[in-house]
Amino acid sequence: MAAFSLITTLFLFFFENDSNIFDIGMASLQSYFVLVPWLLMFIIPALSMKTFAEEQQTGTLNWLFSQPLKVSDLIFGKFLSVWIVGILCLIPSIIYLYTIYVLGVPAGNIDLGMTFGSYFGLIMLIAALSGVGILASSLSQNQIMAYLLGVFMCFIMYFGIEQLASYKLLGGADFILQNIGFYQHFLGFTRGLIDFKDVAYFILIIGVTLVLSNHFINKKK
Repeated sequence: MAAFSLITTLFLFFFENDSNIFDIGMASLQSYFVLVPWLLMFIIPALSMKTFAEEQQTGTLNWLFSQPLKVSDLIFGKFLSVWIVGILCLIPSIIYLYTIYVLGVPAGNIDLGMTFGSYFGLIMLIAALSGVGILASSLSQNQIMAYLLGVFMCFIMYFGIEQLASYKLLGGADFILQNIGFYQHFLGFTRGLIDFKDVAYFILIIGVTLVLSNHFINKKK
């Protein structure tokens, strides 16, 4: 959480780059919502890599199997822990929101609808990335492989599919391909639009990743 907050602060207020709020000259957190998904692609797999890969590596997974717990409950509990810590990483950004709110001309000149919609989108995105991270951990034998696989899968789901669709190699099917990835669905939230289709999409991704995780963990019994 400290590393996440430090990196976002440096990029938003100190480093000269396209995300620097002072360089942009607009009372908006839009650059924050562009930057954060890229950081989450590395942070969330780091949080989730231990969930099952470490249990298997240290031999405690068999001990967990012997407890009066359903595998599905175990997976959901670990998913919730990663999701909650991911959400807590966003808490320090309230300081950024207050800073921009005060520095705006006039004070308070910020699109709060778009801002809160973007925060909601980040919460849903963190949940989806957490599901992917849990799946990567359930597939791996050790933490390093779980982390690398998690980063790769998160990158493909957020940016890789979107980039592939942008080449327009599949004609009309590019639209379908584009909507398989996270980017287009998250983009709607950053415009202040909380669409049921986007919410349902992320819930579906979470469900699919947790069901697959349940399947692979059960195979290790």
